[in-house]
Amino acid sequence: MIRGIIQSVVEGVIKRFTASGRPGETITNREYFQHYGFSSVPLAGAEAILIQEGNHIVMVASDDRRFRVGLEAGEVCLYTDEGDQIRLKRDKEIYVKSGNKLTAEIENEVTVTAKAATVTATDLIHLKSKAIVLECESLSILSSTGSSAAALKGDFALEGSLTATGSVIDTTGNTNHHTH
Repeated sequence: MIRGIIQSVVEGVIKRFTASGRPGETITNREYFQHYGFSSVPLAGAEAILIQEGNHIVMVASDDRRFRVGLEAGEVCLYTDEGDQIRLKRDKEIYVKSGNKLTAEIENEVTVTAKAATVTATDLIHLKSKAIVLECESLSILSSTGSSAAALKGDFALEGSLTATGSVIDTTGNTNHHTH
């Protein structure tokens, strides 16, 4: 076994690396073996564990303590040098952190089942689809600023009654005092 410091990694079908090994030793263009389903390109300066069998040297593990995330016993984390992480935490919690953007690309269908769900966005939530179906026992649209809670654009079809505690206004004015 040789402990090394990675100088570079070249991505490809067979990943290759260059590293410094024992004092004065440089190991070049050797295979970087990784676990099935996991792939990474360590930064220069990361540590490596190299296995040597005769003239054949392969890297079998890498780590970079400069960016390692502190974990509790039993936790697992995928992380980057930029601070992004997917952490399997204690108490059956999965924590995802991104400093910029989270993208999920699903070919067919997404299902989320939970007792409660909260989505918080400081600026905007944009839903775009051919159709959106909300199926619930009650629906509340609240405004935290005191301004209009909802603005609807386009045609609106209501099947059932409409109850308003405030004014109902159309293009001709206030309909609260309209009589037939």
